[in-house]
Amino acid sequence: MLSQLRHRHLVSLIGCCNDKGEIILVYDNMALGSLSDHLYNTNNPPLLWKQRLQICIGAARGLQYLHTGAKGTIIHRDVKSTNILLDDKWVAKVSDFGLSKMGKANMSKNHISTIVKGSFGYLDPEYYRTQRLSVKSDVYSFGVVLCEILCARPAVIHTEEMSQINLAEWTTSCYENGELDQIIDPNLRGKIAAECLNKFAEIAISCINDNGNERPSMTDVVRELEVALQLHQRGEEDINSTGRNGESETSREHFLTKDSIKCISATIFSEINNPSGR
Repeated sequence: MLSQLRHRHLVSLIGCCNDKGEIILVYDNMALGSLSDHLYNTNNPPLLWKQRLQICIGAARGLQYLHTGAKGTIIHRDVKSTNILLDDKWVAKVSDFGLSKMGKANMSKNHISTIVKGSFGYLDPEYYRTQRLSVKSDVYSFGVVLCEILCARPAVIHTEEMSQINLAEWTTSCYENGELDQIIDPNLRGKIAAECLNKFAEIAISCINDNGNERPSMTDVVRELEVALQLHQRGEEDINSTGRNGESETSREHFLTKDSIKCISATIFSEINNPSGR
């Protein structure tokens, strides 16, 4: 299966060998390591927000291909920041298909009954409860990755207080309480256009919805992340234009303050719980 997968945002399998019981898989070299290497517990400089968005879009396109573009539906089952690798040009590629499951192109049902496997902190709670695996399980895990990218912290930190151990749960709680400012990476404060954060947060919180049917498809995720990138670029253009005109007031309004972050997160959570026109 892996030898037949070729996509810009998947790590390609070059070959394999079995020499005296030593089994080796040979992949493309990913010079910049994993996404997690650039988010936390690292001496690498913090990623710019635009870089993070581009990495998100690349990884999402890779998963979209697995779900819809291959000969059969492929569920990765272990999506996490350490399995999203970066080449020397910062192109994101999904890797490590050791837990992947393949379904038929036209599955008679939208899930596969299987023993639960995955990584703690990224595991779809619905899959854990029912042992029914679906593409929406990958969507949940990717939503946790989006939270990591926004917060620059691991999916699980056992040394934190109980409410903050699990990143997905803590993120949801902060949205509900209008406290997004508590979790956003300090390196990003004042550097994200308000509309862009609004969109990004909406995508992340919809991906980690406890109900799989309420989560978006990876196709939807790709489209919405591309919109988020456009919103950020538009915001940067507005700020640059403002700087040339010497009008600092627009700059203060367009990018985020602590109070505006709280307002945005409260609005997003309200919309998700009480959707209008959807």
